[in-house]
Amino acid sequence: MTQPLPPTPVPPSGPVDTSPISLTPAAGLDLDPVWRGVVPETRARSNDIHLPISLAYAERLCRAYPEADAELVRVAILLHDTGWGRVDESRIISEGFSGDWRKAEIRFEHERQGCIIAREVLPPLGYSEEFVAAVCAIVDGHDTRKEAYSLEDALVRDADRLWRFDHAGIALASGWFGLDPATYCDRLAREIVPELLTEAAIAMATADLTRSNRLLKTDVLRDAETGAVAP
Repeated sequence: MTQPLPPTPVPPSGPVDTSPISLTPAAGLDLDPVWRGVVPETRARSNDIHLPISLAYAERLCRAYPEADAELVRVAILLHDTGWGRVDESRIISEGFSGDWRKAEIRFEHERQGCIIAREVLPPLGYSEEFVAAVCAIVDGHDTRKEAYSLEDALVRDADRLWRFDHAGIALASGWFGLDPATYCDRLAREIVPELLTEAAIAMATADLTRSNRLLKTDVLRDAETGAVAP
């Protein structure tokens, strides 16, 4: 079901699409029953924007790495952040996106809740116990665990990060961290690109960030705020 994780960043064995993600939304209707099972959980922390975009990136990554178990990747990315829907929403921003946010207890809590949701939703839809366990192994630790255990785990992690580079992700996530878009884009380049585990994700992130910086006029707005004059 899972493939061992090669040395990172993992080179692709299939095509890498770096066009805007809006051009290739997630395809097919096979996951619609899963979506219907987690509608309440998609209403927390803008999951109804984050999860579909992340799924679209995950499908692109699966095309770049056809040796991966695409079904596992797609289901895991769909469910990975549903746990935010079952934690104290007032703590999501105050604890999950400030200070040493990677170690915030609420992040561990949302991972645990995500596994509970997976075990509730997937078996009635016909998914096997082995498959559900594999999904939970990815969901549990996707934010808080430093290492990826498999290629599928790595693709989910990269898809979860890639949405941040699209202008929709920047618009939402910059506010969560209390940053203006230009500063947030700098942070993406400095901190998030080095975390990506696949060459395909790095190429997608780089292309998206270039487009987003141009679209959002981050160079001009940054210069206007600091009083600098663009050359």
